Amino acid sequence: MAVSSSPEISNRVWTVPNVLSFIRLALVPLFLYLIISAQDALALVVLIVSSLSDYLDGVIARRFNQITRLGQLLDPAADRLFIFAALIGLAARNVIPWWLFFVIVAREIMLVVLGLISANYGFGPLPVHHLGKVATAALFYALPILMLGQAFPTVAWVTDPIGWAFALWGAFLYWWAGFIYVAQSVRISRLSRG
Repeated sequence: MAVSSSPEISNRVWTVPNVLSFIRLALVPLFLYLIISAQDALALVVLIVSSLSDYLDGVIARRFNQITRLGQLLDPAADRLFIFAALIGLAARNVIPWWLFFVIVAREIMLVVLGLISANYGFGPLPVHHLGKVATAALFYALPILMLGQAFPTVAWVTDPIGWAFALWGAFLYWWAGFIYVAQSVRISRLSRG
């Protein structure tokens, strides 16, 4: 008898990984406050704690078979909220331009609309494309690197070009992945009509 290699996904709520994700979500407002008030070193500490808990919740979920449907929603939600908090805080302080914030938010709105269209045709959320993961990772690196230059101005001459390279590349890949999701949605709507 063959053993299934795909992990079992449960409907449990109170698991250690989910609690870690709830803590990460609770840290988002503190993170935003610290950025807006220009306490960048403390904001970076919060981000490091969040990143460590993100890593731990994934390891614990896989190792102890605690993968849940809720966790699959909370984990990417926390990632995106940290990105949005960093974008809002840095744009409010004129560290980054508002157009970068709007470019990223517009793509997220497009994905919500695509998700609603897919649900209308009886399909679940679109599968995450690896390009979307790379784009999110690029943004997840860009914003802390830019914050590092704000926290420690003596290293800004190094961190600013690197942070901006990640930010622009991430925004470009974010939209490239978005167009792949549009193509997937079009394919789904055609299949459901056929």
